[in-house]
Order: sequence, then structure tokens, then C-alpha cells
Amino acid sequence: MTDQRQGRRPWLVGVTGASGTPYAAALLRGLLAAGRPVDLVVSRAARLTLRDEAGLTWRDDLPSLRRWLETPLDDTLPSLPAEPWDVRIWKVTDLAAPPSSGSYLTHGMVVIPASTASIAAIATGLSRDLLQRAADVTLKERRLLIVVPRETPLTGITLRQLATLADLGVAVVPAAPAFYSKPKSVQQLVDFIAGKVLDLLGVEHELFARWTGQLGG
Repeated sequence: MTDQRQGRRPWLVGVTGASGTPYAAALLRGLLAAGRPVDLVVSRAARLTLRDEAGLTWRDDLPSLRRWLETPLDDTLPSLPAEPWDVRIWKVTDLAAPPSSGSYLTHGMVVIPASTASIAAIATGLSRDLLQRAADVTLKERRLLIVVPRETPLTGITLRQLATLADLGVAVVPAAPAFYSKPKSVQQLVDFIAGKVLDLLGVEHELFARWTGQLGG
């Protein structure tokens, strides 16, 4: 735990198998651009989604992360933050990894995108893999937990589970971008959601234009 003794305290990012991996990529770029340490866990289902949405074979290593963050949605992809990055990538099957313990200090966790299966697992306290266990640890340690569901329509089951999480203090951030800033690209729509998450984390960014109170501006 050398890193922890030296004061490293990361944000933990969990990526599940819901469609919406560009949201996670935008959040990761924002955290790295702000110089924040990141711990990353990619679920088994998310590997399939990354192959479908980014054409990427995920290998739980920095080269895979770099290729992912370089995958453009359109011609407005932001430039990558300068390396080296303070990133630790943990295997989702490794339940002995540091994030499985409350003694491993993190600022909190974001599950983005959050599949309905991951929402159900977190809301009912399952810990069948490292991502689910880390979310449970985040809850029990009273740290900030954010889930970004990307599913529509939502069943009553999922709505009740999200309400359960909200009652526990979890921030639920649906992947529903705004249009008052007159976005010109898909990347800008994605960045809006990543920016809202960064706002909740208290991380400065310039991912979207803020509301000024002027209609039609």
C-alpha cells in the first residue's frame, strides 16, 4: 500500500456492459486532464460493449485504455491529457484487489454507464465481482457513489432499485444530455454528461457551456 501511505487517493471508475462506453471515456479524459488519480474496473460484459462501440479488445492495461480514449465519436474528439497518467487498472475477477477493502482509501466511485444488472446488484448488496464489491464498499464507507444509468424505458423494478440507491445517498445521473448549449456534435452531448458527473465530484472542467440565464444565447 505504498501509494496510499504517500497520500494517493483515487476516484474509482467502474464500467459495465450497458451501451454508453463513450460516457466513461469522456469522464476518464476529464479526470486525467484534471490530474486526478484513477482506479479503473471494466466488467466482463463491458468488454463486449467496448468491442462493439469502440472496436477495441480490452486487456486491462494502459495500451488498451489509450486506444479507447483515442477512439473518436466524430471529428471533435478532445486531445488526450499528457502522460504519464496516474491510473491503476484492476481485473474485475480479482476480489483480492485493494478496492475490495474499505481500508483502501478512495474519494468515491462512479459506475458509468450503469447497466440495469449492475444497478440491481448494487441495490441488493451483491458482490459477485470486484466492481460490485467496490460499489458496496463505497456505500458502507459512506463515500460518494454515482451511477449513470443508460437504459430506456426503465421498468418498475429498476426504478425501485434506483430509488433505493437514492435513499442511501447515491447520486443517480441518467445519461440524458441537455440542449440549451446548442451542441454541434455527438461528442458534445457525451461531454455534457461527463461534465455533470465531474461537477458532483468537485473536479474542474470545461466540457460544456454553463447556463447564463439568457434565452437563445
